[in-house]
Amino acid sequence: MKIKVTSLYVDDQDKALRFYTEVLGFAKKADFSNGPFRWLTVASPEEPDGTELQLALNSNPAAQAYQEAMFQQRQPAAMFFTDDVQGDYQRIKAGGAEFTMPPTSVTGATIAMLNDTCGNLIQLTQLARY
Repeated sequence: MKIKVTSLYVDDQDKALRFYTEVLGFAKKADFSNGPFRWLTVASPEEPDGTELQLALNSNPAAQAYQEAMFQQRQPAAMFFTDDVQGDYQRIKAGGAEFTMPPTSVTGATIAMLNDTCGNLIQLTQLARY
């Protein structure tokens, strides 16, 4: 069994696609519509056939409440792993992203947190090398 797709709720799919591709550097993988439903995914250019992230329109009131509560509690909706959190922090910040936490050492890792502009906090994680 494999994880092929995971979903992230966003408040605007076009805005999310711009942010996740132009600012974070992911590549658009799938984008098609069926009536009002739009299936939109991005993937890491480092693993183009790896796990896809669905940027799902958050039109469900229960999911909206959950998304807002997680954001207010400063809990990340997703975590992306990197080999260079400081370099990615500089690159993404230069792209206009708002970080709510700069790279910070924690037990076993260095993490940074950013606002994806679509209702979510995203954590960047670089594992410590021992």
